[in-house]
Amino acid sequence: MRQAGVHVKLQERSGGRVAHVTIDNSARLNCLSSALILDLAETFRRLADDRDLRLAVLTGAGDKAFIGGADLKELGAADPDAARLFITRLHQACKAIRTCPVPVIGRMNGFCLGAGLEVAASCDMRIAADGARFGMPEVHMGIPSVIEAALLPGLIGWGRTREMLLTGVLYSAEEAAAIGFVQKIAPLATIDAAMDPWIDGILRATPRAVRAQKALMERWQRSSLEEGIYAGIDAISDAYKTDEPQKAISSFFAAKKHK
Repeated sequence: MRQAGVHVKLQERSGGRVAHVTIDNSARLNCLSSALILDLAETFRRLADDRDLRLAVLTGAGDKAFIGGADLKELGAADPDAARLFITRLHQACKAIRTCPVPVIGRMNGFCLGAGLEVAASCDMRIAADGARFGMPEVHMGIPSVIEAALLPGLIGWGRTREMLLTGVLYSAEEAAAIGFVQKIAPLATIDAAMDPWIDGILRATPRAVRAQKALMERWQRSSLEEGIYAGIDAISDAYKTDEPQKAISSFFAAKKHK
């Protein structure tokens, strides 16, 4: 049996560098042990330091699961202190994904449950294979859904969040899209091609603007409306401390002139 871990493949595409991050514990539906959680957090901290990186795609190994949940064998043997440490580390991994300075696309290729759904919620955009399944079954395991489950009301609304967390029911990819958790569905065989418009759009944009936009959206999630608006004003001013806006606008008019 191969060693579980988080693997990164860097791809140079027209427009910049893309990181393909794979959680590999496929023998156990890519469920997250403490070791995998630490590896995932450290992977995204390293990616955050790559100034040439334009975006990351996060997925699970194989074709059965994105992340099937937390390692229940480990949680089943936990005491209060061990449970606190486990869930704190999982939050730190989710936070490393959320605060990664470039967009992160979640590529859901199968089961996306519990801890996996929290990791998926931490991504900027989510695409699902048509056979993927989603859910937060923690209440059936004697525990509440916590940490990045707090993102769900902003993604799917309070009513759907209550339904998902209190019942533990599973959702099909189509249902996950209907409630707004997933933005796009595709057959697993064509899921990478279906991601290309997103990737191409990000790579066509200017690097600083994309990083600034992600940072600003992260700020919006933890500020009042008024604070978010003034943070945006500061972001526009900061953009003009570089020559990126002038170059991009000049290129736009030059391309338009030659049409």
